[in-house]
Amino acid sequence: MRAALAEARVGLAAGEVPVGAVVVLDDVIIGQAHNAPIALGDPTAHAEVLALREAARKVGNYRLPRATLYATLEPCAMCCGAVIHARMARVVYGAADPKAGGVESRYRLLDDGRSNHRVETLGGVLEAECGALLKEFFEARR
Repeated sequence: MRAALAEARVGLAAGEVPVGAVVVLDDVIIGQAHNAPIALGDPTAHAEVLALREAARKVGNYRLPRATLYATLEPCAMCCGAVIHARMARVVYGAADPKAGGVESRYRLLDDGRSNHRVETLGGVLEAECGALLKEFFEARR
C-alpha cells in the first residue's frame, strides 16, 4: 500500500485526484499507476485500470489470477469490472468511497453471487493516510 500511496502523491502533484494503485504478483510489483484522466484525456484512466494494463503487458496475459491489486481508494464499478475480467485473486484498498465504491460502500461487485468470478477483498489498509491525501486535494479546490 505504501507504493500505491507514492503513486497517489505523484497524481496529486500533477493535479489529478490522488489515487494510486499497484498490482503485485509473487511479492513483486508488476504494474503501478496513479489517476491520469486529465493528463490522458481518458475517462477510463483510473489508477487501477492503468496499473492492470501495465501488469497484463508485463506478464503477457490479460488474466491475472494470482495477483493482488492495492489501491488507495476503494475501486469504483468500472475498476471492479476490470478486476473481475482479469480474474484477480485479491483487492486491498485504503479509504472507503461512500459515493462510488464498488467493493462494499455503494456496491458489492467483487463478491456478487451473480458474477462468474469472486475476489477476496480487504479494506481500510492505511486508511487515514489514503484519506488524508484525498481530503487535501478536495479542500484545496473548495
